[in-house]
Order: sequence, then structure tokens, then C-alpha cells
Amino acid sequence: MSQSSAIAAAIDQLNELIGRWIAWLTLFMVLVTVVIVVLRYGFNIGFIWMQESVRFMYAAVFLLGAGYTLKHDGHVRVDMLYERMGLQRRAWVDLLGTLLFLFPVCFSVIYFSWDYVLNSWADFEGSIEERGLHAVYLLKTCIWLFAGLLILQGLATVIRTIHSLRSPGSNPK
Repeated sequence: MSQSSAIAAAIDQLNELIGRWIAWLTLFMVLVTVVIVVLRYGFNIGFIWMQESVRFMYAAVFLLGAGYTLKHDGHVRVDMLYERMGLQRRAWVDLLGTLLFLFPVCFSVIYFSWDYVLNSWADFEGSIEERGLHAVYLLKTCIWLFAGLLILQGLATVIRTIHSLRSPGSNPK
């Protein structure tokens, strides 16, 4: 295994680990939601921090799970065209799509969220609710993690795709 293949495998493992963690977080989020509903409608009790925790978990699921989803080809694409292509053409579509679209979008997300996240950390931004969660700055940091995990998984895709283009007939997946 080449060094670049080892890097791609390590990135895959990282996003796989995060994806499995996110799966458990999703289950926990559902359980917390059930508890909120039972407390609210069964006992007329509500906790702002509990409701906000579901929103935090929901954001984390989508932001941190994006790299895992990319690894498993779960993002939207025009499959009607892609499925009809041969392996070489698919590899070119994956390579160019990653280089021309994924990377620029991810770097733009980091660039345009830079002050937003840093200002949140500078103030240790918390909930606007008195009894809410006082870690909004951590949630906003997930924006950078989202972009970073997608960039890493995109790098793994580029590595595998280049290897497959150099070895015609091999599948980069």
C-alpha cells in the first residue's frame, strides 16, 4: 500500500468512526425527543436546555456526518447520467467534481464562517435563553469540522480516483 493509499484509508477510518458515533447520537436524539414530548404533554414540564440539546444534536448529525455520507456516496448527484458512465468517466467526474466544486465550497464555508465562529468563541456565546445551553460557540465550531471532514474525505476521493485513472479497469470505490 502506497503512502497516499494509507492516507486515504486513514481518512476513511476517521469518517467511518465519526459516522458510527453520529448513528448513536441520532438514536440518543430520538430518545431525548421522546422524553421531551412525554414531559411536556404528559406532565406539563418543559426544559429549555433539553429542547436546545436536540437542536444541537440535530445540527451535529448533519454537519459531522457529511464526510461519512460522502465516503458512502450518499450525497445527491444525477445518478441517471452517472450510472450509464464507464469506470474511467465516473472517475473523471468524481475527480473534477471534487476539485472544482467540493473543495472550493468547503474552503468558502471556512472563509465566510471564520469571523462568525471566532467571535462566538471570543464571547463564549451561549443561549439567548436563561436556562438554555451555554455552548453555542461549540456548535458553531461544527461548521469548521463539517468543512474539514468534507475536505479530508474529498482528499481521499482524489487519491483513490487518481490511482484508478492510473490503473484502468480498477474501481476507485
